[in-house]
Amino acid sequence: MKLINIYSAAGQLEAEIIKGFLEAQGLEVVLNQESVGRTMGLSAGHLGRVQVLVDESQVEDAKSLLSDVAKGEFEDFTNSDVSDKPLTNDSQP
Repeated sequence: MKLINIYSAAGQLEAEIIKGFLEAQGLEVVLNQESVGRTMGLSAGHLGRVQVLVDESQVEDAKSLLSDVAKGEFEDFTNSDVSDKPLTNDSQP
């Protein structure tokens, strides 16, 4: 497996969000950060950067998904249990 960096996140939180999104789309994702940055909890500068890596066979899919999100064009909401009805709180006494 050859891993390719598709995104450099500004800290662990951003990287985890991107990882979760890509994994939800069926991609395998690995995060890589300089060990000193991770140990000290840095989220700025070179040591705070986290690389988002995917297998070379998934690079185009990952970049396309991230591009769609950046453009506001991503839509993959297929949960049939959710309707257009407004949310209500039925647990009120």
